[in-house]
Amino acid sequence: MNPGTSDHKVELIDPFQRKIEYLRLSVTDKCNMRCFYCMPEHFKDFEQPEHWLNFDEIERVISAFAELGVSRIRVTGGEPLVRKNLNALVHRINQLPGVEDLSLSTNASLLSRHARSLHDAGVSRLNVSLDSLRPQRFKKITGSDLQPVLDGLMAAKEAGFSPVKINMVAMKGINDDEFEEMVEYCIEQDFTLRFIETMPVGGTGLKATDHYINLAEVKARLAQRFDLIPGVMPGGGPARYVRVKGTNLRIGFITPISQHFCETCNRVRLSVDGTLYLCLGQEHKFELRPLLRQGISNDGLKNAIIEAIAIKPEKHEFRDKPDQIVRFMNMTGG
Repeated sequence: MNPGTSDHKVELIDPFQRKIEYLRLSVTDKCNMRCFYCMPEHFKDFEQPEHWLNFDEIERVISAFAELGVSRIRVTGGEPLVRKNLNALVHRINQLPGVEDLSLSTNASLLSRHARSLHDAGVSRLNVSLDSLRPQRFKKITGSDLQPVLDGLMAAKEAGFSPVKINMVAMKGINDDEFEEMVEYCIEQDFTLRFIETMPVGGTGLKATDHYINLAEVKARLAQRFDLIPGVMPGGGPARYVRVKGTNLRIGFITPISQHFCETCNRVRLSVDGTLYLCLGQEHKFELRPLLRQGISNDGLKNAIIEAIAIKPEKHEFRDKPDQIVRFMNMTGG
């Protein structure tokens, strides 16, 4: 198939008839935090900067995806705000024809100084990782201080991001006494809240599953205190939402283990070194960097992407093979 030979709009359809319209773009595997379920405390095996895709290469790849019908782009890491001049890259991506939704995942610790410029450059929505509102516990989980994150969240509100989604990994014996507290905080601040089950990605993720909680239990517990009614939320992600009656708060539940959403998976991940990962829970991948640096044409690049999507697997195997994924989450992209 040559996408350049016809005016017909080519769509990315995988072998299981799922339309791929969402790309998660990692701009760095580095992070200024060390959440124990994501990256080991003394991890130093970061990708060499000369292996990172530069901004021109990233723009070429995103443009090719957009021409193939991918309209949602999420910028991730590691922590994307440690990549220098990120707002310039965001602006370039936002100008590409076909990109309709540009969002960012961050730990928010650096957001207070970047929120306005990122919003002006074209990021409209934020996902912020926040597993605890208690300073000592937050430091135990992340190795960092809580206050810069809270400051970053306030800066995001002032800059006009909407919605701001708080992502809380639910962990038994670690933060399971804070769920109601986080709900109250998000009601007060007009944030969206999403709970996420722990996943066995890398050795640290496998350890995190020792603290696994089925989110059905969390939902049932919250229903005892809050009046939960059905809710929906626009976006390309997998969360199932309810709303707290009498408020604007929507609570999402992301359940890769207890109730996986593979049958509707519409996304792939591009790591900082140009590797396309076709599934978070499998090793299927396709390397684009060598092709880019060998001078591949735009049509050739689109054909390579189509070829990559053809090897996207049907589903992950987190339950059956929890030790299968040895790469750490920061290496894949959030």
